[in-house]
Amino acid sequence: MAELARVRVWAEALIRMHLDPVFGEGSWSFDFDHAKRRAGLCNYTERRITVSRYLASKFEDDEIHQVLLHEVAHAMAGPDAGHGAVWKRTAAGIGYVGGRTHDGEIAHERAPWIGACPAGHEHFRFRRPTRVTSCAKCARGFSPAHVISWRRR
Repeated sequence: MAELARVRVWAEALIRMHLDPVFGEGSWSFDFDHAKRRAGLCNYTERRITVSRYLASKFEDDEIHQVLLHEVAHAMAGPDAGHGAVWKRTAAGIGYVGGRTHDGEIAHERAPWIGACPAGHEHFRFRRPTRVTSCAKCARGFSPAHVISWRRR
């Protein structure tokens, strides 16, 4: 598991290495946020890269380093690049080897709503479920036989 102090050191080093020469020293900053489902964020308006404190403490060092590279590549490629060709080239050029999005674990232990389908698959929500939903693991479309029942943690 990555230590948050070490993650901060890596992030600030990557910013100094890749962003300061392009945008000027001190123009980009790093911080932790309270996201529970996304690993990182590149905020162009505030020129800030953030990483989920919850997920950073769950990820292995290599995983969180890749998240940091992903977000630095966004900053370098610019707000119009998205996950397109320019961003992909930029990301590969600084050593990023992951995909377009984070598909790993979420901070499910912090989700206030826990759901279960009749087959026993667990589901997590950070906001109160407002609609009847069914388990996507059990059926491709909505299925009344696979409705998820929710309870507050």
